[in-house]
Amino acid sequence: MTPLQRQAIDKATQCIEIASQFFNRSFENPEIHFNQRGKSAGTARLQTWEIRLNPTLLEENQQAFIDEVVPHEIAHLITFKLYGRVKPHGKEWQGIMNSVFQLPANTTHQFDVSSVAGKTFRYHCQCNSYDLTIRRHNKIQRQQATYQCKQCRQPLNYSPTAEP
Repeated sequence: MTPLQRQAIDKATQCIEIASQFFNRSFENPEIHFNQRGKSAGTARLQTWEIRLNPTLLEENQQAFIDEVVPHEIAHLITFKLYGRVKPHGKEWQGIMNSVFQLPANTTHQFDVSSVAGKTFRYHCQCNSYDLTIRRHNKIQRQQATYQCKQCRQPLNYSPTAEP
């Protein structure tokens, strides 16, 4: 474990302590894994009481990651423990971010993801073009999914000669 990962775990423990005091009940420390991949900074696994953090984005955005992402994911766990299944960034989660952790309830991070962004594939419709992830591209190629433009509602078509 790196010193930076240790700091993230310490921040998670601190958030759990703050929530325990605020709600006057104890919450267990979650398991923390540094195996989140892709553009997501972190995810909360509600039933197994664990969070996954992106080690690359942690390294590239150290203090902001610890100050924002770790409480964000802990808030998901606390929300689940208190309210069960609710909207992921609904009023319950927002209340925990604002009232318990004294942080803005931002639903997404603003980190530069160029180092973790995967290969994309250019698709187009009548009015626009889109860069789809390899996962979505493969689903289309296997005929397991189709995607349409949000504006014109036309199906998206692959443009192999217009790769991003």
